[in-house]
Amino acid sequence: SRTFISSSCSSSSSSAPRGTDMEWMIYGANGYTGRMVVEEALRRGLRPVLAGRNAAELEAMAQQHGLPVRAFGLDNPVALRTGLNGIGLVLHCAGPFSATAAPMLDACLDVGAHYLDITGEIDVFAHCHSRDADAKAKGIVVLPGAGFDVVPTDCLAALLKRELPAASSLVLAFEAGGGPSPGTAKTSVEGLGKGGRARIGGQLTRVPLAWKTRTFERDGEQRFAMTIPWGDVYTAYVSTGIPDIEVYMGVPPATAARLRRLRLLGPLLGLGPVQSWLKKQVGKKVRGPSDATRGKTGCVVWGEVRDAAGNELKRRLRTPNGYEITVTAALGIVGRLLRGPAPAGGYYTPSTLMGADYVLSLPGVSLD
Repeated sequence: SRTFISSSCSSSSSSAPRGTDMEWMIYGANGYTGRMVVEEALRRGLRPVLAGRNAAELEAMAQQHGLPVRAFGLDNPVALRTGLNGIGLVLHCAGPFSATAAPMLDACLDVGAHYLDITGEIDVFAHCHSRDADAKAKGIVVLPGAGFDVVPTDCLAALLKRELPAASSLVLAFEAGGGPSPGTAKTSVEGLGKGGRARIGGQLTRVPLAWKTRTFERDGEQRFAMTIPWGDVYTAYVSTGIPDIEVYMGVPPATAARLRRLRLLGPLLGLGPVQSWLKKQVGKKVRGPSDATRGKTGCVVWGEVRDAAGNELKRRLRTPNGYEITVTAALGIVGRLLRGPAPAGGYYTPSTLMGADYVLSLPGVSLD
């Protein structure tokens, strides 16, 4: 619970981007995604503070890049607030966010730092939204889901709503290649015990695992997909007001069948010992996609809206690998807040802060 702040690589306003002297932090900088964010930030001429719990790993990174480093955990509020001293923006990359988002957000609200993260967890979106009034009072932006979860899907939902303003139902889907990082895989394990989610009549509703299945067309082929509890069942409603929302992920049919069998285990999947065992298996087996794998795999995102009169509109996005777009999307939002002018404080989704077209400005993204 101690806080370690390196003085050998102390930061100064002279290294900040032009037009701002805001000092900003990547928390979880030594994790799978955090390291990618650091590398791209440096390529863009940004000089973040590197932060997380592992002082040794952070120091090694800091010495390599000549960056300031702060090592502290999230379980001690005093150490956490000390670690954020002088920080104007935090890009939080240390999951699982079900455990880490609330303490970091509390600290950001206390010290007046913008809060961004790369979660896709519905309950984290809901918690962050519940602090909207506090963020407005502090004049800070609170924007969870600044990565692949949920920038492409959120922006596509907003684009579709703009084209069909009377839309009353929204279907989003994606097919992602390359495999998950350890943090994403552990988050998926947590989701097993909570079942599925959908937005029905404007209300978040629990539904069974693999509640529905269907196909989506990709390059002349039909791709099988199942419903999943993706963050857009929360965020897309905030962004668009569409009352009925379902999100699908492309999977082999056997995956949906396996999840449907798991329904029989019900609450057992959420028990602490079961969760711990499953997460240990993730820790042993999952390392995240390599640079080569990320470079040769991409994602397709589908969106469909319908209105009460039966009008329908469909669009499709093609994007780079999900981790690549997480890096560029998150840093684009960081850049917006560093450059200013500062937006009004409060809770935002990616499209409500950056606009529906934001995703189209990211490298390698195209709209069919």
